[in-house]
Amino acid sequence: MNPFIKASAAALEAARQARARIRSGYNKPTAGMAPGMTQCNMISLPRDWAFDFLLYAQRNPKSCPVLDVIEAGGFHTALAQEADLRVDIPRYRVWERGQLVDETTNASALWAKHPDLVTFLIGCSFTFETPLREAGIEIRHITDGCNVPMYRTHQQCRPAGRLQGELVVSMRPIAAERVTDAVIISGRFPAVHGAPVHVGDPARLGIRDIMQPDFGDPVRIEPGEIPVFWACGVTPQAAVMRSGVPFALSHAPGYMFITDVPDSAWQEG
Repeated sequence: MNPFIKASAAALEAARQARARIRSGYNKPTAGMAPGMTQCNMISLPRDWAFDFLLYAQRNPKSCPVLDVIEAGGFHTALAQEADLRVDIPRYRVWERGQLVDETTNASALWAKHPDLVTFLIGCSFTFETPLREAGIEIRHITDGCNVPMYRTHQQCRPAGRLQGELVVSMRPIAAERVTDAVIISGRFPAVHGAPVHVGDPARLGIRDIMQPDFGDPVRIEPGEIPVFWACGVTPQAAVMRSGVPFALSHAPGYMFITDVPDSAWQEG
């Protein structure tokens, strides 16, 4: 991140207003909220699993780009110092022994019950959606007001300690003549997934039916459009499921944490 790139006063206010809406009960996917401001995935694990996850992220940086790590019990981040990670995400997922057992819009009680949680904020492909839209590339899930489709693939991540799992990808239909532009634009943001991992046939990733995503919503693919797949920050949740982590909290896929950092701070080149 380039610490010298600061958000404008208007952009900062938009991010803070978005978090205020979320605290007041907004419970929808966050794509398109506070445009130009970085959004993050979140995963919180017990302290004795934190090193395994940090190693997992280091070995799989395309899908698990760590933007911040909050020490055990903490719920504040340098990415938005006035924010509260217990209440500033629209929807949280609760995991026990690798199974999804609940969803909630306020994780304060769970944070209190599990004071040893170490929290990781992971880069999100929403970060480069604003530059894509500014270049005239439609983002279908924003146009249609739904969640981005996400899929578990047959591509395995590098294991680390007790953690193992498959790569999760997000998909956006892109007009064939704009795919190269989408690759170049997103490739300028390697800290938040960067360029796509696959373009074209979903079967090459082990996806049997593109209209049945594992997370999020299906989106229409128009004639002349090609499905383009990016590594996704839901990958840590796949590792939680596969590895049977005794307890974990995460964001619900597509329901992100909005920071005070502008997207441009992660851009290279």
